[in-house]
Amino acid sequence: MELFTPAACWPEDEHFLVADAARRFFADRLVPNIGRYRKQGYVDRDFWLEAGRAGLMSGAVPEAYGGTDGGLGFDSVVLYELARVGDTSWGYGIQSIVIHYVLNYGSDDQKSYWLPRLLSGEVIGALAMSEPGTGSDLQAIRTTATMDGNLYRISGSKMFITNGWSADLVVLAVKTDPKRGAQGLSLILVDTRDAEGFRRGRRLEKLGLHGNDTAELFFDEVKVPLTNLLGEEEGQGFYQLMRQLPWERLVIAITALGAMDCALKETVEYVKSRKAFGRRIMDFQNTRFKLAEVKTKTELLRSFVNDCIAELERGELSAEKASMAKYWGTETQNWIMDECLQLHGGYGYMMEFPIAWLYADARVQKIYGGTNEIMKELIARSIDS
Repeated sequence: MELFTPAACWPEDEHFLVADAARRFFADRLVPNIGRYRKQGYVDRDFWLEAGRAGLMSGAVPEAYGGTDGGLGFDSVVLYELARVGDTSWGYGIQSIVIHYVLNYGSDDQKSYWLPRLLSGEVIGALAMSEPGTGSDLQAIRTTATMDGNLYRISGSKMFITNGWSADLVVLAVKTDPKRGAQGLSLILVDTRDAEGFRRGRRLEKLGLHGNDTAELFFDEVKVPLTNLLGEEEGQGFYQLMRQLPWERLVIAITALGAMDCALKETVEYVKSRKAFGRRIMDFQNTRFKLAEVKTKTELLRSFVNDCIAELERGELSAEKASMAKYWGTETQNWIMDECLQLHGGYGYMMEFPIAWLYADARVQKIYGGTNEIMKELIARSIDS
């Protein structure tokens, strides 16, 4: 399987070269360690550095900052190949999102310092929006950043933060003016390596995504320079988040597609080798019809995702279309995981079979990045406008 479809207008020769390089890298360096990463709850630092040396995180960043001057199609390829091997441990999706916050809104100094380190894997990034009492409602966040001379004092906490346990750099959503609602929201870069008053909670135990570290973050009067503000002035955070959320949601849809291809491959191999009543499971009409449904829905999503990537590369991807990709992609992903697990019978319930953890990992896709209920509301607003 390939991310690309014959009608897709965005891939060029370079995208296929990157896809091939990512596929070989993951086969050699990631697949043998997926089980270990899932047990230990995080990915080794060395893997981040190896991925950096392989150039996997550099495709969509200008050469001036250590990248290869391409577009988000290159990130899309790597994310798809990552999901296609069944991995949810390596937090590259969030790393890509953080990279593009810095690239799009950072000052020259911020970009010059952080981007080469993020691309190399020396620095691991996290995006901290959700709070213990606030999920999709970004206007209701309570973490504050108060100006004190040439510093901000940050107080509050964040919940469910992917890469949170490992992160060296946190793009932090705060209220710089709590009285102004969405207009008082700002993004601030926090270097966790020297932030007094910053601490991490334990790695959270989750239904799935066992190898991807997720943590609660605490800020107790953490001091950061005013120059760590992302953007030219305070109060731009909500706008910045809204502009970047389409990429975050498309990341989730691309991941869903890769996982669906992985599940189909695993299931086809299983039903061809497993027998019941003297026949291969593959030879039963129910099996063949179910796989036909899985294949069709996968190809429909592939076509739509490719269309979204092409629009993203042209700077034309709308918020509602990214919401459709996230909503439909993750709903379809969860349906496919359920059908494929059923075809495995009792073995599908055993965690040594990849379909079991593909099933468990899929469930959160309908929640993070904005719940699918929020996605439907955003789509409905575009119809009603």
